Amino acid sequence: MAEAMFPPQPGQPLRIDTDLTVVLAPNPSPMTGPGTNTYLLGRDALAIIDPGPVNDRHLAALIDAIGGRTVSHIFVTHSHADHSGLAPALSHATKSPVLAFGTSGAGRSAVMRNLAANGLAGGGEGIDSAFRPDSNLPDGALTDTGAGAVTALHTPGHMGNHLCFQWGDRMFTGDLIMGWASSLVSPPDGDLSDYMTSLERVKRRAARVLLSGHGVAITDSNTRINWLVAHRRSRETQIREALQKPATIDAVTAAVYTDVSRALWPAAKRNVLAHLVDLWQRGLIVASPCLSAKAVFQTAPTASEGS
Repeated sequence: MAEAMFPPQPGQPLRIDTDLTVVLAPNPSPMTGPGTNTYLLGRDALAIIDPGPVNDRHLAALIDAIGGRTVSHIFVTHSHADHSGLAPALSHATKSPVLAFGTSGAGRSAVMRNLAANGLAGGGEGIDSAFRPDSNLPDGALTDTGAGAVTALHTPGHMGNHLCFQWGDRMFTGDLIMGWASSLVSPPDGDLSDYMTSLERVKRRAARVLLSGHGVAITDSNTRINWLVAHRRSRETQIREALQKPATIDAVTAAVYTDVSRALWPAAKRNVLAHLVDLWQRGLIVASPCLSAKAVFQTAPTASEGS
């Protein structure tokens, strides 16, 4: 799959291989890049990954690309609305079941469940709170489809219910690993501790090609994953340096994102919060009076002494 083939024109099916086609949804934005990729797997019978957003044009384009062929399953990587929103309409049109890890609250860690219970809400990409798959896929579930076997891998981080799907030597990575930008990790839906673990898990699978929910195909997966890990570690270093004295999330964001327009600070603050929660879980910082988006953070005494 050549990166030069991307991005396709919205609504125009692009055949990547004899058994793989992508249809780009017409939803470009600062959060989605060129738009959401919907993948059609197979030849005579199909499986679909990530129906995309609620959009009549995209639904019509998918029905046209399907061309009357049988659709055995509709897989959803995660329930941000730009990936899962169209699932009910496409399921109705194709008489196909929707498979995913679970509802939008599924897969959260205990820390994230506690933050959500105390009122923290996600931000940035639009949670599909009404999402209800027909079947839940546990980690490692193998589904026989008309397009061959698809293995579900629970890869939380960008969102608690995020799945990657391995199909032969290809892996569909949703928003965990994207072909155009790093992922937003926005608690309580996103979890940076889980995100880093999931990146390493995908790396160990050694897929030949990673096909993301947005942007180009990734043909050198190790290089891309290593860059994502290094990017997060570099950001962590900056945040820890900003916490040599007590600081709020706003203060840390201002210290770290000096080269970013203030218009993008809301998303930047979500990423800072993700790092702060991760550092708190690792015992490297403390939060006063308790862990929350409104807390005052500073380096833990033991972390300071050992650094």
